[in-house]
Amino acid sequence: MLHSLLRSVGTASRTALLGSSAGTKTILARPLLKARWMSSTAGKPIECFAAVAWEPKADYWNNALSVEKVVVQPPKSGEVRVKVTHTALCHTDAFTLSGEDAEGKFPCILGHEAAGIVESVGEGVKDIEVGDHVIPCYQAECYPEDQASDHCPRCRGYRVGKTNLCGKIRPFTGSGVMASDQDSRFTAQKDGSKLWHYMGTSTFSQYTVLHAESVAKIRKDAPLEKVNLLGCGLATGWGAVWNTAKVEEDSTCAIFGLGAVGLSVIEGCAKAKAKRIIAIDINPDKWEDAKAFGATEFVNPRDFDKPIQQVIVEKTGGGVDYSFECVGNTDLMRSALECTHIGWGQSVIIGVAGAGKEISTRPFQLVTGRVWKGTAFGGFKSRSQVPELVDKYLAGEVKIDEYITHNRNLTDINEAFELLHSGKCLRCVIWMGNDAPEA
Repeated sequence: MLHSLLRSVGTASRTALLGSSAGTKTILARPLLKARWMSSTAGKPIECFAAVAWEPKADYWNNALSVEKVVVQPPKSGEVRVKVTHTALCHTDAFTLSGEDAEGKFPCILGHEAAGIVESVGEGVKDIEVGDHVIPCYQAECYPEDQASDHCPRCRGYRVGKTNLCGKIRPFTGSGVMASDQDSRFTAQKDGSKLWHYMGTSTFSQYTVLHAESVAKIRKDAPLEKVNLLGCGLATGWGAVWNTAKVEEDSTCAIFGLGAVGLSVIEGCAKAKAKRIIAIDINPDKWEDAKAFGATEFVNPRDFDKPIQQVIVEKTGGGVDYSFECVGNTDLMRSALECTHIGWGQSVIIGVAGAGKEISTRPFQLVTGRVWKGTAFGGFKSRSQVPELVDKYLAGEVKIDEYITHNRNLTDINEAFELLHSGKCLRCVIWMGNDAPEA
Protein backbone atom coordinates (compact mmCIF):
# COMPACT_ATOMS: atom_id res chain seq x y z
CA MET A 1 0.00 0.00 0.00
CA LEU A 2 2.85 2.36 0.87
CA HIS A 3 4.51 1.78 -2.51
CA SER A 4 1.21 2.51 -4.25
CA LEU A 5 0.85 5.75 -2.28
CA LEU A 6 4.39 6.83 -3.09
CA ARG A 7 3.79 6.39 -6.80
CA SER A 8 0.78 8.72 -6.58
CA VAL A 9 2.64 11.71 -5.11
CA GLY A 10 5.50 13.89 -6.33
CA THR A 11 9.09 14.05 -5.09
CA ALA A 12 8.48 16.79 -2.53
CA SER A 13 5.48 14.92 -1.18
CA ARG A 14 7.42 11.68 -0.91
CA THR A 15 10.03 13.51 1.15
CA ALA A 16 7.29 14.79 3.45
CA LEU A 17 5.84 11.30 3.69
CA LEU A 18 9.03 9.41 4.48
CA GLY A 19 11.25 12.18 5.80
CA SER A 20 14.75 13.09 4.63
CA SER A 21 16.33 10.40 6.82
CA ALA A 22 15.36 7.05 8.24
CA GLY A 23 14.80 8.60 11.65
CA THR A 24 12.13 11.07 10.56
CA LYS A 25 8.63 10.21 11.75
CA THR A 26 6.01 9.35 9.17
CA ILE A 27 3.52 11.52 11.09
CA LEU A 28 4.65 14.32 8.74
CA ALA A 29 2.42 12.73 6.12
CA ARG A 30 -0.83 13.41 7.94
CA PRO A 31 -1.39 17.06 6.94
CA LEU A 32 -0.51 16.19 3.34
CA LEU A 33 -2.97 13.31 3.24
CA LYS A 34 -5.75 15.38 4.72
CA ALA A 35 -5.16 18.22 2.26
CA ARG A 36 -5.09 15.98 -0.77
CA TRP A 37 -7.60 13.22 -0.11
CA MET A 38 -9.61 13.92 3.04
CA SER A 39 -11.73 17.03 2.46
CA SER A 40 -14.68 16.62 4.85
CA THR A 41 -17.17 17.24 2.05
CA ALA A 42 -15.36 15.25 -0.63
CA GLY A 43 -17.61 12.80 -2.42
CA LYS A 44 -20.78 14.37 -1.00
CA PRO A 45 -23.34 16.77 -2.46
CA ILE A 46 -23.04 20.31 -1.11
CA GLU A 47 -25.96 22.66 -0.48
CA CYS A 48 -25.08 26.30 -0.98
CA PHE A 49 -26.47 29.53 -2.36
CA ALA A 50 -26.34 30.58 -5.99
CA ALA A 51 -27.82 33.27 -8.21
CA VAL A 52 -30.03 31.29 -10.58
CA ALA A 53 -31.15 32.55 -14.00
CA TRP A 54 -34.44 30.71 -14.49
CA GLU A 55 -35.11 32.33 -17.86
CA PRO A 56 -33.70 35.07 -20.08
CA LYS A 57 -34.88 38.59 -19.41
CA ALA A 58 -34.37 41.47 -21.83
CA ASP A 59 -34.10 43.97 -18.97
CA TYR A 60 -31.42 41.88 -17.26
CA TRP A 61 -30.78 44.63 -14.72
CA ASN A 62 -34.28 44.34 -13.24
CA ASN A 63 -34.18 41.52 -10.67
CA ALA A 64 -33.47 38.86 -13.27
CA LEU A 65 -31.64 36.49 -10.91
CA SER A 66 -32.99 34.48 -7.97
CA VAL A 67 -30.58 33.92 -5.06
CA GLU A 68 -31.54 30.54 -3.63
CA LYS A 69 -30.21 27.21 -2.43
CA VAL A 70 -28.79 24.76 -4.94
CA VAL A 71 -27.24 21.32 -4.64
CA VAL A 72 -23.80 20.85 -6.16
CA GLN A 73 -22.80 17.24 -6.86
CA PRO A 74 -19.26 15.93 -6.27
CA PRO A 75 -16.78 16.12 -9.14
CA LYS A 76 -16.57 13.11 -11.42
CA SER A 77 -13.60 11.91 -13.43
CA GLY A 78 -11.42 14.77 -14.65
CA GLU A 79 -13.39 17.38 -12.67
CA VAL A 80 -12.69 19.80 -9.83
CA ARG A 81 -15.11 21.27 -7.29
CA VAL A 82 -14.21 24.79 -6.23
CA LYS A 83 -15.43 27.01 -3.43
CA VAL A 84 -15.93 30.32 -5.22
CA THR A 85 -14.86 33.18 -2.98
CA HIS A 86 -15.26 36.11 -5.39
CA THR A 87 -16.75 36.64 -8.82
CA ALA A 88 -17.10 39.76 -10.93
CA LEU A 89 -19.85 40.84 -13.29
CA CYS A 90 -18.93 40.94 -16.97
CA HIS A 91 -21.05 42.25 -19.83
CA THR A 92 -21.00 38.74 -21.30
CA ASP A 93 -23.08 37.57 -18.33
CA ALA A 94 -25.56 40.37 -19.04
CA PHE A 95 -25.50 39.53 -22.74
CA THR A 96 -26.52 35.93 -22.05
CA LEU A 97 -29.05 36.88 -19.38
CA SER A 98 -30.72 39.26 -21.83
CA GLY A 99 -31.45 36.41 -24.26
CA GLU A 100 -29.07 37.66 -26.97
CA ASP A 101 -26.68 34.71 -26.65
CA ALA A 102 -27.41 31.92 -29.12
CA GLU A 103 -25.79 29.43 -26.72
CA GLY A 104 -27.73 30.64 -23.69
CA LYS A 105 -29.41 27.65 -22.02
CA PHE A 106 -31.88 28.15 -19.18
CA PRO A 107 -32.31 27.64 -16.30
CA CYS A 108 -28.64 28.06 -15.55
CA ILE A 109 -26.05 29.49 -13.21
CA LEU A 110 -24.11 32.29 -14.90
CA GLY A 111 -20.73 33.78 -13.97
CA HIS A 112 -17.24 33.32 -15.39
CA GLU A 113 -14.83 35.87 -13.88
CA ALA A 114 -13.90 34.43 -10.53
CA ALA A 115 -11.41 33.01 -8.06
CA GLY A 116 -11.67 30.40 -5.36
CA ILE A 117 -10.24 27.45 -3.47
CA VAL A 118 -10.33 23.79 -4.49
CA GLU A 119 -12.66 21.78 -2.24
CA SER A 120 -12.28 18.34 -3.86
CA VAL A 121 -11.09 16.69 -7.04
CA GLY A 122 -12.38 13.82 -9.13
CA GLU A 123 -10.64 10.69 -10.28
CA GLY A 124 -7.72 11.20 -12.64
CA VAL A 125 -7.03 14.85 -11.77
CA LYS A 126 -3.27 15.00 -11.47
CA ASP A 127 -2.17 18.62 -11.20
CA ILE A 128 -4.70 20.19 -8.83
CA GLU A 129 -5.08 19.47 -5.12
CA VAL A 130 -7.49 20.30 -2.33
CA GLY A 131 -6.66 23.75 -0.96
CA ASP A 132 -5.16 25.10 -4.18
CA HIS A 133 -6.10 28.67 -5.06
CA VAL A 134 -7.44 28.84 -8.59
CA ILE A 135 -9.01 30.99 -11.28
CA PRO A 136 -11.75 29.29 -13.33
CA CYS A 137 -11.18 29.87 -17.04
CA TYR A 138 -13.94 29.72 -19.63
CA GLN A 139 -11.27 29.21 -22.28
CA ALA A 140 -9.85 25.80 -21.42
CA GLU A 141 -6.33 24.52 -22.03
CA CYS A 142 -5.86 20.82 -22.58
CA TYR A 143 -2.77 18.79 -21.71
CA PRO A 144 0.34 18.05 -23.79
CA GLU A 145 -0.71 14.44 -24.24
CA ASP A 146 -4.01 15.61 -25.72
CA GLN A 147 -2.21 17.79 -28.24
CA ALA A 148 0.26 15.04 -29.09
CA SER A 149 -2.62 12.71 -29.96
CA ASP A 150 -4.57 15.27 -32.01
CA HIS A 151 -7.42 15.03 -29.55
CA CYS A 152 -9.48 17.51 -31.56
CA PRO A 153 -9.09 19.33 -34.91
CA ARG A 154 -7.61 22.40 -33.21
CA CYS A 155 -4.55 20.58 -31.84
CA ARG A 156 -2.64 21.05 -35.08
CA GLY A 157 -2.75 24.83 -34.75
CA TYR A 158 -2.56 24.83 -30.98
CA ARG A 159 0.74 22.94 -30.90
CA VAL A 160 2.49 25.50 -33.08
CA GLY A 161 1.06 28.58 -31.39
CA LYS A 162 -1.45 29.59 -34.04
CA THR A 163 -4.35 29.69 -31.57
CA ASN A 164 -5.27 29.54 -27.90
CA LEU A 165 -8.69 28.06 -28.69
CA CYS A 166 -8.68 24.57 -27.22
CA GLY A 167 -11.49 22.37 -28.50
CA LYS A 168 -11.25 19.43 -26.12
CA ILE A 169 -14.21 20.32 -23.89
CA ARG A 170 -15.73 23.17 -25.91
CA PRO A 171 -18.69 21.08 -27.24
CA PHE A 172 -19.69 20.34 -23.65
CA THR A 173 -19.18 23.79 -22.12
CA GLY A 174 -21.15 25.25 -25.02
CA SER A 175 -24.00 22.85 -24.21
CA GLY A 176 -24.05 23.54 -20.47
CA VAL A 177 -22.88 20.07 -19.39
CA MET A 178 -19.83 18.21 -18.15
CA ALA A 179 -17.88 16.01 -20.55
CA SER A 180 -17.70 12.84 -18.45
CA ASP A 181 -21.43 12.12 -18.60
CA GLN A 182 -22.91 15.05 -20.56
CA ASP A 183 -24.95 16.07 -17.53
CA SER A 184 -25.10 18.92 -15.03
CA ARG A 185 -23.75 18.99 -11.46
CA PHE A 186 -26.34 21.55 -10.31
CA THR A 187 -29.95 21.13 -9.15
CA ALA A 188 -32.32 23.51 -7.43
CA GLN A 189 -32.75 22.58 -3.78
CA LYS A 190 -36.45 23.50 -3.74
CA ASP A 191 -37.65 21.06 -6.38
CA GLY A 192 -34.68 19.19 -7.85
CA SER A 193 -34.80 21.03 -11.19
CA LYS A 194 -31.68 20.64 -13.29
CA LEU A 195 -29.62 23.82 -13.70
CA TRP A 196 -27.26 24.06 -16.66
CA HIS A 197 -23.64 25.13 -16.51
CA TYR A 198 -22.47 28.34 -18.19
CA MET A 199 -19.21 28.74 -20.12
CA GLY A 200 -17.85 25.76 -18.21
CA THR A 201 -17.55 27.92 -15.08
CA SER A 202 -20.89 28.93 -13.43
CA THR A 203 -19.28 31.08 -10.78
CA PHE A 204 -22.46 32.73 -9.47
CA SER A 205 -22.63 29.73 -7.13
CA GLN A 206 -20.77 29.41 -3.82
CA TYR A 207 -19.51 26.06 -5.11
CA THR A 208 -19.03 25.05 -8.72
CA VAL A 209 -17.70 22.08 -10.67
CA LEU A 210 -15.23 22.58 -13.52
CA HIS A 211 -13.27 20.47 -15.94
CA ALA A 212 -9.65 20.27 -14.84
CA GLU A 213 -8.75 21.85 -18.20
CA SER A 214 -10.58 25.01 -17.04
CA VAL A 215 -8.71 25.51 -13.77
CA ALA A 216 -5.65 27.79 -13.53
CA LYS A 217 -3.70 27.17 -10.33
CA ILE A 218 -2.28 30.39 -8.88
CA ARG A 219 -0.02 31.40 -6.01
CA LYS A 220 -1.64 31.59 -2.59
CA ASP A 221 -0.46 35.09 -1.71
CA ALA A 222 -2.59 36.63 -4.48
CA PRO A 223 -5.74 38.40 -3.19
CA LEU A 224 -8.69 36.41 -4.57
CA GLU A 225 -10.94 39.47 -4.40
CA LYS A 226 -8.66 41.14 -6.98
CA VAL A 227 -7.23 38.47 -9.25
CA ASN A 228 -10.69 37.11 -10.05
CA LEU A 229 -10.75 39.78 -12.77
CA LEU A 230 -8.09 37.84 -14.66
CA GLY A 231 -10.66 35.19 -15.55
CA CYS A 232 -11.93 37.26 -18.47
CA GLY A 233 -11.97 41.01 -19.00
CA LEU A 234 -8.50 42.27 -18.18
CA ALA A 235 -6.72 39.30 -19.70
CA THR A 236 -8.79 39.75 -22.84
CA GLY A 237 -7.91 43.43 -23.20
CA TRP A 238 -4.21 43.11 -22.48
CA GLY A 239 -3.89 40.05 -24.69
CA ALA A 240 -5.67 41.70 -27.60
CA VAL A 241 -2.84 44.25 -27.59
CA TRP A 242 0.14 42.04 -26.76
CA ASN A 243 -0.78 38.73 -28.39
CA THR A 244 -3.29 39.43 -31.15
CA ALA A 245 -2.30 42.84 -32.53
CA LYS A 246 1.28 42.83 -31.19
CA VAL A 247 1.29 46.62 -30.89
CA GLU A 248 4.76 48.12 -31.29
CA GLU A 249 6.41 51.12 -29.71
CA ASP A 250 5.39 54.48 -31.27
CA SER A 251 2.21 53.00 -32.76
CA THR A 252 -1.07 54.90 -33.04
CA CYS A 253 -4.11 53.13 -31.58
CA ALA A 254 -7.86 53.76 -31.34
CA ILE A 255 -10.06 52.08 -28.73
CA PHE A 256 -13.83 52.00 -29.22
CA GLY A 257 -15.72 51.60 -25.93
CA LEU A 258 -14.32 52.49 -22.52
CA GLY A 259 -15.63 49.86 -20.17
CA ALA A 260 -13.23 47.67 -18.22
CA VAL A 261 -12.13 45.80 -21.34
CA GLY A 262 -11.55 49.01 -23.31
CA LEU A 263 -9.54 50.47 -20.45
CA SER A 264 -7.43 47.32 -20.23
CA VAL A 265 -6.75 47.70 -23.95
CA ILE A 266 -5.62 51.26 -23.26
CA GLU A 267 -3.40 50.03 -20.43
CA GLY A 268 -1.98 47.36 -22.74
CA CYS A 269 -1.23 49.95 -25.44
CA ALA A 270 0.45 52.19 -22.88
CA LYS A 271 2.60 49.28 -21.69
CA ALA A 272 3.51 48.63 -25.33
CA LYS A 273 4.64 52.29 -25.54
CA ALA A 274 2.17 53.34 -28.20
CA LYS A 275 2.63 56.99 -29.15
CA ARG A 276 -1.02 57.99 -29.54
CA ILE A 277 -3.84 56.22 -27.76
CA ILE A 278 -7.21 57.57 -28.84
CA ALA A 279 -10.11 56.72 -26.54
CA ILE A 280 -13.56 56.75 -28.19
CA ASP A 281 -16.88 56.75 -26.32
CA ILE A 282 -20.22 58.58 -26.37
CA ASN A 283 -19.97 59.22 -22.61
CA PRO A 284 -17.69 62.21 -21.95
CA ASP A 285 -17.35 61.16 -18.31
CA LYS A 286 -15.19 58.24 -19.48
CA TRP A 287 -12.32 60.53 -20.46
CA GLU A 288 -10.88 60.83 -16.96
CA ASP A 289 -10.79 57.06 -16.57
CA ALA A 290 -9.23 56.61 -19.99
CA LYS A 291 -6.56 59.18 -19.24
CA ALA A 292 -5.72 57.47 -15.95
CA PHE A 293 -5.08 54.19 -17.81
CA GLY A 294 -2.88 55.82 -20.45
CA ALA A 295 -5.05 57.37 -23.18
CA THR A 296 -3.53 60.44 -24.81
CA GLU A 297 -6.77 61.89 -26.25
CA PHE A 298 -10.53 61.44 -26.26
CA VAL A 299 -13.09 61.56 -29.06
CA ASN A 300 -16.87 61.60 -28.66
CA PRO A 301 -18.61 60.56 -31.91
CA ARG A 302 -21.61 62.71 -30.98
CA ASP A 303 -19.48 65.83 -31.31
CA PHE A 304 -19.22 65.37 -35.08
CA ASP A 305 -21.62 65.36 -38.02
CA LYS A 306 -19.60 62.83 -40.01
CA PRO A 307 -18.68 59.17 -39.52
CA ILE A 308 -16.27 58.61 -36.68
CA GLN A 309 -13.89 56.68 -38.93
CA GLN A 310 -13.51 59.76 -41.08
CA VAL A 311 -12.81 61.86 -37.98
CA ILE A 312 -10.07 59.46 -36.85
CA VAL A 313 -8.49 59.24 -40.31
CA GLU A 314 -8.31 63.03 -40.50
CA LYS A 315 -6.93 63.38 -36.96
CA THR A 316 -4.15 60.90 -37.61
CA GLY A 317 -3.15 61.80 -41.15
CA GLY A 318 -4.36 58.60 -42.78
CA GLY A 319 -5.59 56.36 -40.00
CA VAL A 320 -4.36 54.50 -36.95
CA ASP A 321 -2.03 51.52 -36.96
CA TYR A 322 -4.32 49.53 -34.67
CA SER A 323 -7.92 49.75 -33.57
CA PHE A 324 -9.94 47.74 -31.05
CA GLU A 325 -13.72 47.34 -30.86
CA CYS A 326 -14.71 46.61 -27.26
CA VAL A 327 -18.48 47.02 -27.36
CA GLY A 328 -20.00 44.30 -29.55
CA ASN A 329 -21.68 46.77 -31.91
CA THR A 330 -21.40 45.70 -35.54
CA ASP A 331 -21.55 49.27 -36.83
CA LEU A 332 -18.63 50.17 -34.60
CA MET A 333 -16.74 47.14 -35.87
CA ARG A 334 -16.93 48.61 -39.34
CA SER A 335 -15.90 52.04 -38.09
CA ALA A 336 -12.95 50.53 -36.24
CA LEU A 337 -11.70 48.76 -39.36
CA GLU A 338 -12.16 51.77 -41.62
CA CYS A 339 -10.31 54.14 -39.29
CA THR A 340 -7.11 52.10 -39.67
CA HIS A 341 -4.40 53.08 -42.13
CA ILE A 342 -4.47 51.87 -45.70
CA GLY A 343 -1.77 49.32 -46.41
CA TRP A 344 -1.11 48.04 -42.88
CA GLY A 345 -3.87 48.95 -40.45
CA GLN A 346 -5.18 46.19 -38.17
CA SER A 347 -8.51 46.13 -36.35
CA VAL A 348 -9.23 43.66 -33.56
CA ILE A 349 -12.79 42.70 -32.65
CA ILE A 350 -13.18 42.01 -28.93
CA GLY A 351 -16.84 42.80 -28.25
CA VAL A 352 -19.43 40.03 -28.59
CA ALA A 353 -22.33 40.88 -30.90
CA GLY A 354 -25.86 39.54 -30.55
CA ALA A 355 -27.07 36.32 -32.15
CA GLY A 356 -27.55 36.62 -35.90
CA LYS A 357 -25.64 39.89 -36.27
CA GLU A 358 -23.29 40.27 -39.24
CA ILE A 359 -20.45 42.63 -40.05
CA SER A 360 -19.83 44.33 -43.37
CA THR A 361 -17.44 46.63 -45.15
CA ARG A 362 -16.46 47.33 -48.71
CA PRO A 363 -13.99 44.69 -49.95
CA PHE A 364 -11.74 47.55 -51.05
CA GLN A 365 -10.97 48.19 -47.37
CA LEU A 366 -9.36 44.77 -47.10
CA VAL A 367 -7.90 44.52 -50.60
CA THR A 368 -5.88 47.62 -49.85
CA GLY A 369 -4.11 46.02 -46.93
CA ARG A 370 -6.20 46.45 -43.82
CA VAL A 371 -6.61 43.39 -41.62
CA TRP A 372 -9.66 42.38 -39.57
CA LYS A 373 -8.93 40.13 -36.61
CA GLY A 374 -10.81 38.64 -33.70
CA THR A 375 -9.54 37.57 -30.30
CA ALA A 376 -10.79 35.27 -27.55
CA PHE A 377 -9.37 35.59 -24.05
CA GLY A 378 -6.72 37.83 -25.59
CA GLY A 379 -4.91 34.90 -27.13
CA PHE A 380 -3.75 33.67 -23.71
CA LYS A 381 -3.54 29.97 -22.92
CA SER A 382 -5.41 29.84 -19.67
CA ARG A 383 -3.93 27.25 -17.33
CA SER A 384 -0.33 28.06 -18.18
CA GLN A 385 -0.48 31.83 -18.70
CA VAL A 386 -3.07 33.15 -16.24
CA PRO A 387 -0.66 32.39 -13.35
CA GLU A 388 1.90 34.56 -15.15
CA LEU A 389 -0.61 37.43 -15.21
CA VAL A 390 -1.05 37.02 -11.46
CA ASP A 391 2.73 37.35 -11.12
CA LYS A 392 2.67 40.53 -13.21
CA TYR A 393 0.00 42.03 -10.98
CA LEU A 394 1.84 41.19 -7.77
CA ALA A 395 5.03 42.66 -9.25
CA GLY A 396 3.20 45.94 -9.96
CA GLU A 397 3.49 45.59 -13.73
CA VAL A 398 -0.27 45.75 -14.43
CA LYS A 399 -3.27 47.23 -12.68
CA ILE A 400 -6.24 45.38 -11.19
CA ASP A 401 -7.40 47.35 -8.14
CA GLU A 402 -8.18 50.42 -10.24
CA TYR A 403 -10.77 48.51 -12.30
CA ILE A 404 -12.80 47.54 -9.23
CA THR A 405 -15.27 50.30 -8.51
CA HIS A 406 -17.82 48.39 -6.42
CA ASN A 407 -18.05 45.39 -4.09
CA ARG A 408 -21.36 43.69 -3.31
CA ASN A 409 -22.61 40.61 -1.50
CA LEU A 410 -24.10 37.65 -3.35
CA THR A 411 -27.48 38.62 -1.92
CA ASP A 412 -27.17 41.96 -3.73
CA ILE A 413 -26.16 40.62 -7.13
CA ASN A 414 -29.21 42.13 -8.87
CA GLU A 415 -28.17 45.55 -7.60
CA ALA A 416 -24.75 44.88 -9.11
CA PHE A 417 -26.37 44.26 -12.50
CA GLU A 418 -28.18 47.59 -12.14
CA LEU A 419 -24.83 49.29 -11.62
CA LEU A 420 -23.42 47.51 -14.67
CA HIS A 421 -26.33 48.54 -16.86
CA SER A 422 -26.25 52.16 -15.72
CA GLY A 423 -22.57 52.47 -16.60
CA LYS A 424 -21.79 53.45 -13.02
CA CYS A 425 -19.18 50.77 -12.50
CA LEU A 426 -16.24 49.24 -14.30
CA ARG A 427 -16.12 45.99 -12.36
CA CYS A 428 -18.31 45.01 -9.44
CA VAL A 429 -16.89 42.14 -7.40
CA ILE A 430 -19.40 39.83 -5.75
CA TRP A 431 -18.28 38.44 -2.39
CA MET A 432 -19.76 34.96 -2.37
CA GLY A 433 -19.57 34.62 1.42
CA ASN A 434 -21.69 37.76 1.82
CA ASP A 435 -18.75 39.45 3.53
CA ALA A 436 -18.19 42.36 1.15
CA PRO A 437 -16.54 45.44 2.67
CA GLU A 438 -18.90 48.29 3.39
CA ALA A 439 -19.00 50.97 0.69
